[in-house]
Amino acid sequence: MRRQMWADLALLAVVTVWGMTFVMVKEAVTSFPVFAFLAARFSVAAVALLPIAWREALGCRFDRRLLWQGALMGVALFAGYGLQTMGLRYTTPAKAGFITGISVVLVPLGSAWFLRRPPSHAATVGVFLATVGLALLSLNEDLAVGLGDLLVLGCAVSFAVQIILTAAFAPGQPAVRLAMVQIATVALLSGVTSLLWEFPLPAINGQVIFAVVFTGVLATSFAFATQTVAQRFTSPTHTALIFSLEPVFAAAFSYLLIGERLTGRALLGCAFILFGMLTAELGDLAWRSIGGKYQPARRRREPIS
Repeated sequence: MRRQMWADLALLAVVTVWGMTFVMVKEAVTSFPVFAFLAARFSVAAVALLPIAWREALGCRFDRRLLWQGALMGVALFAGYGLQTMGLRYTTPAKAGFITGISVVLVPLGSAWFLRRPPSHAATVGVFLATVGLALLSLNEDLAVGLGDLLVLGCAVSFAVQIILTAAFAPGQPAVRLAMVQIATVALLSGVTSLLWEFPLPAINGQVIFAVVFTGVLATSFAFATQTVAQRFTSPTHTALIFSLEPVFAAAFSYLLIGERLTGRALLGCAFILFGMLTAELGDLAWRSIGGKYQPARRRREPIS
């Protein structure tokens, strides 16, 4: 019981860090190009994770399958972070946090499509609740969606694809090396994109440097190591509940750090999205606990947020 408590607290610390990154990234990319920021962030993350990956790789043969699987997952991750970071230029951190959370709801739908079987009842209800929440949160008086919200929704789709690929590839591969290939892929693609579109770069300031180090070390490398260890000592239900708090922390830090206030309708939309996430994540666990037959594969969130 004590181990589980400490594991839950460790996961809560990870989610708190993830929630802080929305405000931090938004502030950083107002004065620095998006893909240059991502290249720096994931390069720092790769360097921080390198000692662990190197130790794991000692004595192992070169694995081409790990390389292409990790690279494919990295492409999805690059698309997700590129869209999310661009979207943060045009929307608020709180809204971005909740819209990003829709990826949790999209995963069972994507898995059902790839596996050629219908989604569970809980996933269907979760999608409905999240869709209602997205409409309340994002649609304006003219029933139009803002550019930032649309970009972050694309990010949620990309993250859902990455989670599905992780479920398909991760069981047969060493976790640290697979994460290292993903991180390196994001750094490489971001660097190439920045070279093509964003040069010459403006002068980097202290705020951007702090954001790069914080997101690269704490939100990526620290999160990976902590989640890998902590999830051995806690349950999938606890993990899902704790991870669902990420958008809540994003909204809280957005209010505390930059004074963002959501309207009543937006708050209602956030609540619908949160309930949709919880329904999609926990509904099937509840169904199994009372004797239901549907047993979906558990989804492991890749700890790179």
